[in-house]
Amino acid sequence: MSVPDTIPARLQEAGRARGSAPAYHEKVEGTWETTSWADFAAQVRQATRALCTLGFEPGHTTCILGFNRPEWVIMDVAAMTAGGAPAGIYTTCSPPEVAYIVNHSEARIVLLENEGQWKKVLEKRDELPHLRHVVMMRPSGPINDPMVMSWQQFLAKGEQTPDTMVDDRLKGLKPEDLATMIYTSGTTGPPKAVMLSHRNLTWTADVARQIVSLTENDCSVSYLPLSHIAEQMFTIHAPITARGSIWYAESMEKLKDNLVEAQPTVIFGVPRVWEKIHAGLSARLREATGAKAALVGWARGVASEVDRLRASNQQPGFFLNLQYSLASKLVFSKIKAALGLGRARVMVSGAAPIGKDVLDFFSSLDLPICEVYGQSEDSGPTSFNLPNRRKSGSVGPAIPGVEIRLAPDEEIHVKGPNVFMGYYKDAQATAETLQDGWLLSGDLGKFDSEGFLHITGRKKEIIITAGGKNIAPKNIEAALKRSPLVAEAVVIGDRRPYLIALLCLEPDALSKFAAENGISGELHSHPKVQAELQQVVERCNAEFARVEHVRKFAVLPRLLTEAAGELTPTQKIKRKAVNKNWDAAIEGLYTGGGE
Repeated sequence: MSVPDTIPARLQEAGRARGSAPAYHEKVEGTWETTSWADFAAQVRQATRALCTLGFEPGHTTCILGFNRPEWVIMDVAAMTAGGAPAGIYTTCSPPEVAYIVNHSEARIVLLENEGQWKKVLEKRDELPHLRHVVMMRPSGPINDPMVMSWQQFLAKGEQTPDTMVDDRLKGLKPEDLATMIYTSGTTGPPKAVMLSHRNLTWTADVARQIVSLTENDCSVSYLPLSHIAEQMFTIHAPITARGSIWYAESMEKLKDNLVEAQPTVIFGVPRVWEKIHAGLSARLREATGAKAALVGWARGVASEVDRLRASNQQPGFFLNLQYSLASKLVFSKIKAALGLGRARVMVSGAAPIGKDVLDFFSSLDLPICEVYGQSEDSGPTSFNLPNRRKSGSVGPAIPGVEIRLAPDEEIHVKGPNVFMGYYKDAQATAETLQDGWLLSGDLGKFDSEGFLHITGRKKEIIITAGGKNIAPKNIEAALKRSPLVAEAVVIGDRRPYLIALLCLEPDALSKFAAENGISGELHSHPKVQAELQQVVERCNAEFARVEHVRKFAVLPRLLTEAAGELTPTQKIKRKAVNKNWDAAIEGLYTGGGE
């Protein structure tokens, strides 16, 4: 009996075919250690046997809570191999949120990173009737609890189950079976569990390999939450399919150093990651003077022109190519290496909208970013800006094999082999979102004459003013964020007479502005800062119809945070929480009327 095509089956084949080639790298006591494909496949087999020993049957689930580590991925693939489904939990989740997912998924086994995550489970232990075993990735010391075992103790359990059981479970998998559950980060209400099948994962991984030409020579750094389908695709499914390698970041704090050490060829980032790099690098470039500034300016102009041609599948002519080669040698090679992007050939942004100015900035440094659009419900990608078919400000054409249509209200509908099975234990939400094979995305969009999709807003985020005008806040917020000073913008005005904006300031840009203008103290409320932001708002208003103008704004004294419930783990704004947390500031802007 042949083994069905699944991600677990692909891993076992990669173990045989790639043998001693590197599958992943992790830093242990300050030194990078490499694990081969053969050993990676063997680790997953051993973890699968351990799960079977612990009574894990086809259809069961396990939860994983921790930062990106090899153990995370090994458990994830092992759960699929055993015929069940893994479900990741964001490390920032509170004890009630963790308990909700563990209970909702009916997980019998949970993998945790450290004592901090164990405390969340321990706090709600009496409310977790399905939980039987807790496995710790790398605790600082032993945990004296009969439910808890170390990673080594867990793997040792595998010796009680014959290795042939792994092959039996692999043969029993069906492409249409549930492979994994992705719990949405939930901008409103409790998270829903997106059910993805083995076919969803393999088909999407194949398309990912095809559209960016992934090979066994590619490598990437794993650092974004593995609970998110995009990071899973870049860390697990696509690398197993293409047989490239992964470098596991030590932490978010050490990401910069790890990028420099790994020099990945493929890198995925959410907009906030690219925005931080943009803010820091642009500030340093502005410090250049004289001949150096002129050289950088010339090089950036060359790169922008080369990128304009390549984005439309054209090649630069002889003289432009000559200039590009010189600019690469004198300028770009040094900047890229310092950022850890010296070998980067595919850079991707997704999970939330990114500003066109940020994309144009990176393109001018010979670091073009391909924006991807999609959601957990279609395994990650709906449309993708291809390296040779790309338009800044759009989210690209539909990926091969996927259909996109626009409803009369411009809602984006998606159909394809990547569309999910439905929501776990939620027939009503499934019926509302999945109709006749079409995924109703909840996003609003439009196609341009060249077939590029542009996101214009979120259906549920549409602002209906007191005058009955429908306004999508996304584009206004993006325009405000083009200012280096503005880290985040939230436009408000639902059932109100006019629009207002809450602005969060970029700390580094604010410090630089203060130094240049000789000011100190409470900078966010300083008259010079307020005057500069007023100009930002006026420039933004000039781009929109009068009904879409921001009439007043308030500068918040801090950035929006996950801890305050204002951002999801993928840095999307939770508008309800922002409205609640800053209610006084909002009401203050509406007191006394507006224009």
